[in-house]
Amino acid sequence: MSSTDLPPSKLGTKAHWDEVYSSELTNFAEIGDEGEVWFGEDSVEKMVDWALDNVPTDPAPYVLEVGAGNGNLLFALCEAGYAPERICGVDYSEDAVKLARSIAKSKAAAASTEEGEEGGSSAGVDKITFATCDFLQDDVARIEGTTTIAESDAVAVWDFVLDKGTFDAVALAEKDELGRAPADGYPARVGRVVKPGGYFLITSCNFTEEELKTKFANGETGLRYHLANVFVRGHSGNVYSSVAFQKA
Repeated sequence: MSSTDLPPSKLGTKAHWDEVYSSELTNFAEIGDEGEVWFGEDSVEKMVDWALDNVPTDPAPYVLEVGAGNGNLLFALCEAGYAPERICGVDYSEDAVKLARSIAKSKAAAASTEEGEEGGSSAGVDKITFATCDFLQDDVARIEGTTTIAESDAVAVWDFVLDKGTFDAVALAEKDELGRAPADGYPARVGRVVKPGGYFLITSCNFTEEELKTKFANGETGLRYHLANVFVRGHSGNVYSSVAFQKA
């Protein structure tokens, strides 16, 4: 299956996600509901487990999630020991960013209250950077300490880049007026933000391991296949593929 084989869906539109996160932002403000966890909590646990096995927390890596939504995956990485001030999540929905920031502040406040000055497992999550960014069009804003491939290059590169369902959504978008599918340009955009030697970990429910390898492991991205955890059925009953790539 290629991205062009997937019929367009509202799940591939910014309007849909703006509506979703506007509703979830309201719900969080009113009842404290943090919103849906894409693919379920089991997918988050497996991605964090892979990270701990392959991306050391010390020295602290620079971590970027594309399509961070409510920030659930990044909060889990922070709680697992990754430095929050070196973590960034971007999303093209402004309300998603507002929601993630609100949840981060709430978690940090709760951790401080529960554990006093020492802080709890969520202590420091409010130091995670959440920013509005249309990843297909815009460069991710640099955070302090990130580097570039060359001095003349404005594009920051990251030690660890994650995607949990974002490529799936992009693949459901309409083609442009020239007949180009947005998903066809996504792998190259990912490749340019991964630091040489760094990793890209993607979890997808629409693409198999082989399809993801074809899309992302090529000369255009500079990524090479590293490892797969294929068709994992989590506790929630979801079936998805998780594949890791490394930048040459």
